[in-house]
Amino acid sequence: MAEIRRSRKLKRSLSFKLYAMINSEEINLIQPVIVTERLELHHISGADLITLFENRDDQSILEKANISNPHRVLIDFQGPLHWRVPQVKVDASCNKWFVRFIVQKSNREVIGSTSFHGIPDENGMIEIGLGIESDFQNQGYAKEALMGMWKWALEQPGVKSFRYTVSPENTPSIKVIEYFDFPFMGVQIDEEDGPENIYEISVADFKVKFGA
Repeated sequence: MAEIRRSRKLKRSLSFKLYAMINSEEINLIQPVIVTERLELHHISGADLITLFENRDDQSILEKANISNPHRVLIDFQGPLHWRVPQVKVDASCNKWFVRFIVQKSNREVIGSTSFHGIPDENGMIEIGLGIESDFQNQGYAKEALMGMWKWALEQPGVKSFRYTVSPENTPSIKVIEYFDFPFMGVQIDEEDGPENIYEISVADFKVKFGA
């Protein structure tokens, strides 16, 4: 029996080492750039995301993508990183769904960021968040970035619906989602943000409206 117990410990040890090795590789992966008419959506690796959050340092990201961040996106205000970084530290494989810099093609400047909130849930639902710097709002960039992200997500396994939640008082964001004509599903109470309108559309209906 003693031999069996040591064998189980060895297997557990090997499993942990294998997971750690895979996780260390995942944390450095960068997804391909999503390209739209005026934008490039640059994915941030898990390692760079952690550095950006903990050190407010974006140099590695900017050098790899040959872009600039004069508006200090995700440096001065780090909102989404507070949720995404802890998730990446637990399981780096989920980072493929996470933060991308929104970059203008014309000058290669970062003008915002976007990220899904996590992997698809048990029902295949995935939720997205987005922020555009004030100088670049009301120019269609939010719509363009959202469409790019959703089109990318269509190609990923397990995705069955897209969700967008927004405060009832956030009129600009409501106008954005109403442009896409996502059905209004009701209101939820977020622990930090309070009441939020829920808009959600199935992938099948999205494809009918906007193509695959």
